[in-house]
Amino acid sequence: MTAVLAGCDEPPAETYDVALLDLDGVVNVGDEAAAHAIDALDEARRRGLRTAYLTNNASRSAGEVAERMRQLGLDVADEEVVTSAQAAARLLADRLDPGSAVLVAGAVALRNEVVAVGLRAVSDADARPAAVVMGYDPTLDYARLAEASIAIRNGALFVASNLDATLPTPRGLLPGMGSLAALVITATGVQPVVAGKPERPLFDESVERTGATRPLVIGDRLDTDIAGARRAGIPAMAVLTGVTDLHALMTAPVELRPNLVAADLRGLNQPHPAARDGRCGDAVAGYDPETRRIVVRSPGRPEETLAALVTAGWKAVDDDLEVAGVDAVLTGADAWPS
Repeated sequence: MTAVLAGCDEPPAETYDVALLDLDGVVNVGDEAAAHAIDALDEARRRGLRTAYLTNNASRSAGEVAERMRQLGLDVADEEVVTSAQAAARLLADRLDPGSAVLVAGAVALRNEVVAVGLRAVSDADARPAAVVMGYDPTLDYARLAEASIAIRNGALFVASNLDATLPTPRGLLPGMGSLAALVITATGVQPVVAGKPERPLFDESVERTGATRPLVIGDRLDTDIAGARRAGIPAMAVLTGVTDLHALMTAPVELRPNLVAADLRGLNQPHPAARDGRCGDAVAGYDPETRRIVVRSPGRPEETLAALVTAGWKAVDDDLEVAGVDAVLTGADAWPS
């Protein structure tokens, strides 16, 4: 097996027509814009790239998410945001007759999206809903979960906005939508149809809304952003501003590997050199059997060295070698030229 990054001769902002961007870890990090995100996105738009911002969070409306991004200094229009609530509502509308009753176990934002696609939102199983849709809501209580369980056991279609087990907060990771859905799954024995990442509906909704013909997914999480892009058949660029570090990226299995790699969103505006089996331009990286680490044997430009390290790691993984670490930490400004 050959470990390859095909590269991109022209900057992605000039090669693709719409960037489908994850938010936390890519565009923002907590309550701050991610490093270089504002300037990089402004430049990408000047090059002609359109943007859409994808979020698994179904508790906020698209307008609320966009306003939060604007407060960080990003130029984001409401219609550029695509939420898992919107994707879930579209999924329901495609499967149910107009006006069908849907039990909403989620926030007001999810209820509003269900109504917006011509369905009738209800709150209890006695209304005999055709479907149940669940989305993250910190006020979701036992009574509402019980109503959802009754309806699903009575045959209602079960849809979840996402199955993220945890939710990042300033206090640390808290139970997310997947943890809440697990209660209903356990009670009913029914697995939901999932709208959010890494499943296809959120990506399909984003492509449809933007009219993209050459979309590119940009994400920091391999198991949601990159895996979802691969399932949807969309090229993806992984960045190192979020949860995935260089070691995790270079030891990713085949199904979680992106098409492009970059330290941050400046990668939208730079050509990407092709890399194969630890070789990229002047950079050469490989596996050291004594230390079980990926080492730089010949450095190149920062972007070449990054691509060489990643494909050297992939080759080692494909050869069933244990990768204990890497001899360089290329993140932030060190991994991409200013």
